[in-house]
This record gives sequence, C-alpha cells and structure tokens, in this order.
Amino acid sequence: MATQYYYDVSTGEVQELERKGQAKDLMGPYATREEAAHALESARRRTEENDRRDREEEEW
Repeated sequence: MATQYYYDVSTGEVQELERKGQAKDLMGPYATREEAAHALESARRRTEENDRRDREEEEW
C-alpha cells in the first residue's frame, strides 16, 4: 500500500499514516507529502469556489 500523508492542523506538520496524530486534528489523506503540506491552501480555494457557485445560484 502506498504511503498516505496527513496535515496536522494543531502542529502544522505533515505526517505519514503510520505516525499520524489524533483524527480530529488531521486533514487528508493525501497521496503526496507536498499535497498534504498545501492542505490549507487547497481547502481555502475549494471553499472560495463553492462560495462563488453558491452566489451564482442565488442570483439565478
């Protein structure tokens, strides 16, 4: 099985599946260490995109 990576929001660190912290503090899994490191930015972009879609639907 390929290694999975998680972003720990309480520490700001990327963790591997085998050494991950408490589930309540984790974002993931991600396929690569780099994807996990950018978890907050990815979540922000998705949230902004969803907010934009919601506004468009409300204006329709």
